Amino acid sequence: MDLGFTGSTAVVTGGSKGMGLAIAEVLAAEGASVAVMARGRDGLNAAAERIRAAGAPEVLPISVDMSDAEAIAAGFDSVREAWGALNVLVHTIGPDAGAFDELDDDAWHAAFDLGTMSAVRSVRAALPLLRAAEWGRIVTLSAHSIQRQSPALVAYTATKAALSSVTKNLSKSLGPEGILVNCVCPGTIVTASFTEQLRNVLGAAGFDSSDPYDVMRWVEQTYGHPCDLGRAGSPEEIASVTAYLASRRNGYVTGATVNVDGGSDFI
Repeated sequence: MDLGFTGSTAVVTGGSKGMGLAIAEVLAAEGASVAVMARGRDGLNAAAERIRAAGAPEVLPISVDMSDAEAIAAGFDSVREAWGALNVLVHTIGPDAGAFDELDDDAWHAAFDLGTMSAVRSVRAALPLLRAAEWGRIVTLSAHSIQRQSPALVAYTATKAALSSVTKNLSKSLGPEGILVNCVCPGTIVTASFTEQLRNVLGAAGFDSSDPYDVMRWVEQTYGHPCDLGRAGSPEEIASVTAYLASRRNGYVTGATVNVDGGSDFI
């Protein structure tokens, strides 16, 4: 299936690793030129090599602190200078986890700056470029925890719930302009950083943090959140859904919150 990305341009925030990188690689393989925004220069350069190898005609690795409004605006200025217009914005940034008793006011403000306001600022900066293009799409990444609460993710979940609301609202305001806006809610996804960060935690419980079946068994045992497929997902499975929603081929899906979670039912 031709998704219609040939000759298009895309920005993926958080595109240097995990789900963001997987999405950037799929867009590249489909023929899009891709700008990736993330903080670390080394990670950006490594990601740019992978995205270029996937087939992107042009890759722009742009170092941006996504909690800094001025840095975000400057990043999109670089996109404007390079391309003049933009077809796709995919926003994947999120804050760290934290339980309620661990979070003071500064931590809450930081969470919303990164988890919600980074998207608001990115969309604000991207809109003139999207409006200058022949077609435009926005996809944000929220989380299945917005419908399936966990005390360990209280600020993270609150920011992602706000992001989902903003995304839904944008679909209504931008629909008349032909800019389609959707939200993807990943379930438990095994990324390299997930595996590394939780290696000891899962190992202590007798599980392998790189095995999607072990990961889901641990999630069910620890949080009571099973899924119908009995395994965690992969970044590539998020990327395939996101790519369709972000594509020219998608002409009629907007305002959707799409769960990619292995069949959790949010019970």
